[in-house]
Amino acid sequence: MAEERTGAKRDGAAAGAASPGGRTREAVMAALLAALLAASAWISLPIGAVPVTLQVFIVLLAGLLLTPRGAFAAVGVYLLLGAAGLPVFAGGLGGPGTLGGPTGGYLWGFALGAVTVSFLGRGLTPRIGRVPAEAVALTAGVIVIYLVGWFQLAVVTGMGLVPAFAVGVAPFVLIDAGKAVVALGVAGALRRAGVAIR
Repeated sequence: MAEERTGAKRDGAAAGAASPGGRTREAVMAALLAALLAASAWISLPIGAVPVTLQVFIVLLAGLLLTPRGAFAAVGVYLLLGAAGLPVFAGGLGGPGTLGGPTGGYLWGFALGAVTVSFLGRGLTPRIGRVPAEAVALTAGVIVIYLVGWFQLAVVTGMGLVPAFAVGVAPFVLIDAGKAVVALGVAGALRRAGVAIR
């Protein structure tokens, strides 16, 4: 009976997201999260080669609240705005040069990370429960962001993988773990308020 209720809820949520009203609502939420992602870039604390911002928190939140398509759209709109030259990247930067620069991999990783969180969270919830599933999804999402960012940082700067890890990953692990915990709590509160799409 519990499995039937879980399946019914999942099917109902999927149907709601697929309906015209659900798609419109998700589009609005994706646009709002894209705006928050852009705004959060202006609050940064430089730590070596990569600044600390609230952007990872917004990316993780998008993955928790939206479908994979919606999460990708939210980050994709943000990246398109930045690529067009608007100063929406950390430090007030913009333009395609930033996406191809030393820290550009983290920006590409945002899109992949948001989709990873949404996809894994949705897929694992029926098997292990929402909170454990989303904890796994958040961990995987952060790792994806790190992997893409770390690789591009190493390649573009030529510093090698080990030094790039030391400046582009290691200093942020605890900080981003904290952001993931907060994102999990905020998403739960928003979901109870009926804000989440999935």
